[in-house]
Amino acid sequence: MARKRQQRGRPVNGILLLDKGIGMTSNAALQSVKNLFKARKAGHTGSLDTLASGMLPICFGEATKLSAFLLDAEKVYLGTCKLGIKTSTGDAEGEVIDSRPVPKLDESQVKKVLEDFTGEIEQIPPMHSAIKQDGKRLYKLAHQGIVVERQPRKVTIHELRLERLQDDELDIYVHCSKGTYIRTLAEDIGEALGCGAHLSALHRIGVGPFQEADMVNDSQLQVAAQEGLEALDGLLLPMEEALTHWPAIYLTADSAFYIKQGQAVLVPQAPTTGLVRLFDAGKSFIGVGILQDDGKIAPKRLLNTG
Repeated sequence: MARKRQQRGRPVNGILLLDKGIGMTSNAALQSVKNLFKARKAGHTGSLDTLASGMLPICFGEATKLSAFLLDAEKVYLGTCKLGIKTSTGDAEGEVIDSRPVPKLDESQVKKVLEDFTGEIEQIPPMHSAIKQDGKRLYKLAHQGIVVERQPRKVTIHELRLERLQDDELDIYVHCSKGTYIRTLAEDIGEALGCGAHLSALHRIGVGPFQEADMVNDSQLQVAAQEGLEALDGLLLPMEEALTHWPAIYLTADSAFYIKQGQAVLVPQAPTTGLVRLFDAGKSFIGVGILQDDGKIAPKRLLNTG
């Protein structure tokens, strides 16, 4: 009889909004935090490039079951576009492939160009991206010097704002849908301004309902770690905060029992469509439900919090 593999680490449930530093991969940041918390299970939602900084939500334990919903969430970024220089990767990591003089620009000119990129737009994904084409990651092809034709993808720019214009640099605020490439946006803005551009800095300040003020940086983590695991756990957000934009449904003890058995239940005065947050009779968050055509709520993703 095979011996059951012993799980390493302690059970931790919750979400940490890590303020990832520049120069670290998202996976390295994840592993560092996971080790610090001595956590059994953890995963990040939506990686940031090595040269990018800012919000990297890390889901612990049962919160990993909600990571797909955060991957689909809208994002907010602050980016710096370096005008006049195009690079092979669209950011500061690549080699310079084109250099052009930067025309004299004023804020009104730039704002008019930014308006053209607001709303639903099409982007051609960069070669240096994790998208698969014919089963192969584009960035792996790019590292081999192979360039393939990519199909445009529709994304939505909810808000695009000029924050600063100085000489050959402009800072932008971007509130966008999932799948938006900010370096592609920077390149396209540069072309529209007639001089080309690349993304020289990127800082993420929002993912879904999460705000910049709730981020935790490495210094705060190290201070908490010296105080102990309880102090670290105090930095975690409750799992349900990832889904605050969905209605909350408070179930009776009977309804919660049947939901946990995988059965749909009828809840008076519930919404008629969409996803909802489910709470049991003790007001504990137990997972995600979905409204069916018959008006009942069916379990979609349930949590096992003991």
